[in-house]
Amino acid sequence: MPVVVATEAPGDERGALLAYLEAQRGGIRRALHGLTDEQARSRPTVSAFSLAGILKHVAVGERGALRMMRGEPFEFRLQAKEWEDGLAVRDDETVESLLDLYARVARETEAAVLALPSLDETFEAPRMPWDEGGRRSWRWGLLHQIEETARHAGHADVIRETIDGKGAFDLVFETGAMPEPDWSSTM
Repeated sequence: MPVVVATEAPGDERGALLAYLEAQRGGIRRALHGLTDEQARSRPTVSAFSLAGILKHVAVGERGALRMMRGEPFEFRLQAKEWEDGLAVRDDETVESLLDLYARVARETEAAVLALPSLDETFEAPRMPWDEGGRRSWRWGLLHQIEETARHAGHADVIRETIDGKGAFDLVFETGAMPEPDWSSTM
């Protein structure tokens, strides 16, 4: 794990889950640290992903998941198009504007989760080609969002390292997300 996630207050499941989600979001944001927009848009691997594309994709994906969990209308073809377009960074989109979008989506997710009476509240997950859908708890939805964000944070680590050799821990220490430990004192 690139950063230590603070221990939640006893019994604060929401706080723990939101902290883990934010830790994964931080990994994606840090992967963009110090890069130009051109570097962030580059695709240095055989993947279709760029770092800017990953950032946009996770923001769009989290926003779509939140809409679904809130019970807003869901049309698979429209949602699939939005997800697909989420990988393509338009000329008028910058890393800064995408970071702002991601921050807004994160605040919206946090507010929605904290407003729930319980994570046992449910929503109807739509049928998808890979999933039958059905009733899901918000806990399940939040865990799924952590999983998706972590998966893309790993992609971002590989792409960033391919661009300039900086790994996740380099960026954690460089951005001050965590102080570099005194490695000699642990041996």
